[in-house]
Amino acid sequence: MGYIQEARENHVKKKVEEALRSKMKQKALKECDHYASKYAECAYGRTLSVIFKCRNQAKELNNCLHLYTNDSVLDEMKREYALQHDGKP
Repeated sequence: MGYIQEARENHVKKKVEEALRSKMKQKALKECDHYASKYAECAYGRTLSVIFKCRNQAKELNNCLHLYTNDSVLDEMKREYALQHDGKP
């Protein structure tokens, strides 16, 4: 019975982590909307040339997204979740 309980807890932990990752990505897209708009404006109507012509916009967007989607941000979100739901750090 211990194995089944552990498997259930791991499943719940995975679901929580997936939800936190999704929340993290949504926040990043919201915070970086300006850069996403600039990239989309540059890319509009282009095909292969987007790689060369919009390189700076893509780099700015990726840098912004990385500020909000990295392991330290996820770890902080996990800590906050644990404090809110378990009362443990």
